[in-house]
Amino acid sequence: MLARVASCVFTGLQGTIVEVEVDVASGLPAFDIVGLPDAAVRESRERVRAAVRNAGLDFPVRRITVNLAPADLRKEGPHLDLPIAVGVLAASGQVPAGRCQGFVFAGHLSLDGAIGPMAGALPLALCARQAGFRGAVVPRGNGAEAALAGGLEVVGVAHLREVAAWLRGETWTPAPVAAAPRAPRGVEAVDLAEVRGQTHARLGLEVAAAGGHNLLLMGPPGAGKTMLARALPGILPPLGRDEALEVTAIYSSAGLLPPGAGLLVARPFRAPHHSASVAALVGGGPRLRPGEVTLAHRGVLFLDEVTEFARDALEALRQPLEDGRVYVARARGAAVYPARFTLVAAGNPCPCGFHGDGEGRCVCTPAQVRRYRQRLSGPLLDRLDLHVYVRRLEAGQLLGGEGGEPSSVVRARVAEARERQAHRFRGEPVTCNAEMTRRHVRRFCRLDPEVEGWLQTAYRNLGLNPRGLERLVKVARTLADLRGEDEVGLEHLNLALSLRQLDRYAQ
Repeated sequence: MLARVASCVFTGLQGTIVEVEVDVASGLPAFDIVGLPDAAVRESRERVRAAVRNAGLDFPVRRITVNLAPADLRKEGPHLDLPIAVGVLAASGQVPAGRCQGFVFAGHLSLDGAIGPMAGALPLALCARQAGFRGAVVPRGNGAEAALAGGLEVVGVAHLREVAAWLRGETWTPAPVAAAPRAPRGVEAVDLAEVRGQTHARLGLEVAAAGGHNLLLMGPPGAGKTMLARALPGILPPLGRDEALEVTAIYSSAGLLPPGAGLLVARPFRAPHHSASVAALVGGGPRLRPGEVTLAHRGVLFLDEVTEFARDALEALRQPLEDGRVYVARARGAAVYPARFTLVAAGNPCPCGFHGDGEGRCVCTPAQVRRYRQRLSGPLLDRLDLHVYVRRLEAGQLLGGEGGEPSSVVRARVAEARERQAHRFRGEPVTCNAEMTRRHVRRFCRLDPEVEGWLQTAYRNLGLNPRGLERLVKVARTLADLRGEDEVGLEHLNLALSLRQLDRYAQ
């Protein structure tokens, strides 16, 4: 007898429906799985056999052939245990095969028949909804997560016996699953009220939050670069519904979403160590896992001590910074991951750290300073919209007086600026000023002739390239939004230029 059960496998974050065909025929007892299964799927033979028996069901002592279609797609992950077990039960007549239609099954089995939580329940549910399925049968611990997809009947089960009872239509019925309440995720942000002084750096932080601009904080050790960077999450607006669903699906696929978690509404904040490899930053590995740039999607990627990162790891950031996605190709497959993040990099200006602090403590030669700064290549610096020098404060500034505006006040201004951008880009594939293409810059950042002439002079005198000029205009557009002004004026461009200090330092 032949039975068909639907499931799903993933290439990166992209789900593909897989049909699990199970044939139970006469002949010598055997259990074969074909269709490019990986080691975890091949090992499911023993897990399924033990789970069926320990659940009080009959495992057919016959020739069992399982085909995973399409046959040319590699199948990975133990979540195919449940659809294989259901297929065996349906093909052997223990459950009605017709009840399996219209549902996608996923979950890995313990030897006693228990169904444990899995990674990727939300992407699976989204894939099932898009493919037109009526519902999904997933581990009970992932039920609330799968329900976030909406428009899908989600059945959460904890044991193979429950699945069999539900398929037979017996009196036991799984409890209905509802999406869990929103569950913010992220580090505890530093309140800007705790930051003393650093007026220019605070402005850079606000502009970065309002327009999604990449930011470089350069300064001596202990000046407060890390503290400023960790204050950024506190002034960012929460994720919208579509963005939150996108981010939650990424964390679900990576196995970083706790069982029972709801929708992630706080923007991600990722801070990898400077020893991180290229694969750790941009993704890859044997099973094509997403990297830090994808885990920071719609949020912040903070690279502390950026000049200590490996050169090839930093250069690998250039393409995702430009395109908002990263294409990872390996011998076993390829995947495209979203990577629309705000980069905040912090570093020292020289090997000793004190170049430019005004007190003459730097012991580095000009050649050493130049070599040290060359660890950040020109093309990478071009992709950083804001370059801010964070100066060391005097003891009186640190110990006396009040702090600056609290994060709540700054966050309100940022939210208003983001609303202006959302209204401006309605109908466009753009969410903030930093994502504008050249076409958007020409359309939404029109300059009067006097301002345009000033900009041409700055372009020549500072030796900017076209990308640097374009990013300067984008920053000016954000400054105008923060002030509630429709036109980009000379004062906005002047202030934007003051927030690109490395351009002036290079002259």
